[in-house]
Amino acid sequence: MLHTTPAALYIHIPFCTNKCHYCDFNSFVLKGQPVDEYLEALEREMERTVQALPPGEIKTVFVGGGTPTVLTPPQMERFLAGVARYFPLAESVEFSMEANPGTTDLDKLQVMRAGGVNRISFGVQSFDNVLLERIGRIHDIDDVYRSIELARQAGFDNLSIDLMFGLPGQTMEQMDDSVSRALALNLPHYSLYGLKVEENTLFHALYERNELPLPSEEQELGMYKLIMERLRGAGRRQYEISNFALPGFESRHNITYWRNEPYYGLGAGAHGYAHGIRHVNIKGVQPFIDATRTRLPRLGEEAVAEHEAMEDFMMVGLRMLGGVRDQDFAAQFGGLTIDSVFGTVLKPLIENGLLEHSAEEGSYRLSERGIPLGNEVFGAFIASLPVK
Repeated sequence: MLHTTPAALYIHIPFCTNKCHYCDFNSFVLKGQPVDEYLEALEREMERTVQALPPGEIKTVFVGGGTPTVLTPPQMERFLAGVARYFPLAESVEFSMEANPGTTDLDKLQVMRAGGVNRISFGVQSFDNVLLERIGRIHDIDDVYRSIELARQAGFDNLSIDLMFGLPGQTMEQMDDSVSRALALNLPHYSLYGLKVEENTLFHALYERNELPLPSEEQELGMYKLIMERLRGAGRRQYEISNFALPGFESRHNITYWRNEPYYGLGAGAHGYAHGIRHVNIKGVQPFIDATRTRLPRLGEEAVAEHEAMEDFMMVGLRMLGGVRDQDFAAQFGGLTIDSVFGTVLKPLIENGLLEHSAEEGSYRLSERGIPLGNEVFGAFIASLPVK
């Protein structure tokens, strides 16, 4: 297996202004949280991390949450200075930060820009105020427009927004209107995700009581096909199942995950993957802070067996519409070809028109028919190889 040092860095800021009804991420309502102590703990984790696994040049950084932009400008400045102090960032680094509309005034955006951030992903979710309230978002449409305008004013041109479909009570007309409003912003990148009802969320409790009026599977599929048609028609190439971009504006950090490549993971509840070892950090804010005083704040670590890494390679790699290549598989797994390992899994997927194979390129990719049925394809690789 590939045992290179990570060139990608993920950092988790677990604080939010409120908890959205669908969210199962490791996040905590900001009020009363020890934010400054958390930032101190992050710096201790950074120091211990680079001692344990000295970094080379970092090519991508992604700061997620939670909502990282709930940090005040002084907190943001301190945090970004710590990142630059401990991790050598490439001159061409893609430095992304998640943001919620309404949490980014001009002062904070200028601090972010000065601190190295050059890409912002706004969690918009919908351009319908009724739907936004229904899913527990605290921003409105005006906040979206204001935030995008201020980001551009602060010098950001690499901007992305997230939209969701399959929301409770959402109609095809509402989805189409949100896509139209999103495209009118003329952004280089768009992410569009179907709602998943996760355990330990308000939506899950409502779903269990049959009080969550979700669109039918047929309606949700129709929304997804509409999204693909509209985004492609606007010149945004669909490079991954849920992501569309102008050429050169694809999320390089997320591509690291989809290629099953290693990455540093720091912060409460963060995951990391390096030298064949996956880890997850302690999730609670105070326990995380306390742990960093004496050690790396690990909740658990596990060695990834080669057969599992191979399955992961296929499942995440096929999310990209460019698919997976023998060349990359061989580089990670000692010269083996994809067909020699997964031939029996691939054959029926190709026969059913869900996958396409290019012998010339040595690649496998989702077919046009397979794109909306991606989960069926990925599921075929789960536990498909014998445990060694």
